[in-house]
Amino acid sequence: MAGFIGKERHTIDEKGRLMIPAKFRRCFGKGAVAGVEESDSGLYIMKASDRSLELYEPFIWADMRKTISALSDFNPEERLLKTLMYESLEIVELDRQGRIALSREFLEHAGITKDVVIIGGDTKMIIWDPDRLQSLLQESAGRFGSLAGRYF
Repeated sequence: MAGFIGKERHTIDEKGRLMIPAKFRRCFGKGAVAGVEESDSGLYIMKASDRSLELYEPFIWADMRKTISALSDFNPEERLLKTLMYESLEIVELDRQGRIALSREFLEHAGITKDVVIIGGDTKMIIWDPDRLQSLLQESAGRFGSLAGRYF
């Protein structure tokens, strides 16, 4: 079954809330796995290293959590990765209007002041400041063919 696909432009309101597009909200829970507890409103949001934000449903994060939990606390690199991942993670609640509140820390990380682009990345939503996304796309315009050739 298809996950989050497409691109939408939205704005952050004066309270730092972001409306999740209706077409993405309709996809919520469609890939849930039996036996995995899922909150109706909690979503996992993570600061990505490319200065975007990534938004995950609970059942997707459950798989990632298993992988992270399997890392050793006694291996310095694995422990560092766990720290970096969890330092960059929050749980946000979806309100009745389909909005999530983004903290100032997360907004600043992504350089978001008002407008955002939300990209459906199949198992996650990727939230970008429009100018940062446009810069990335312009800088990477000629790389699609070589990347696709390498991985497909």
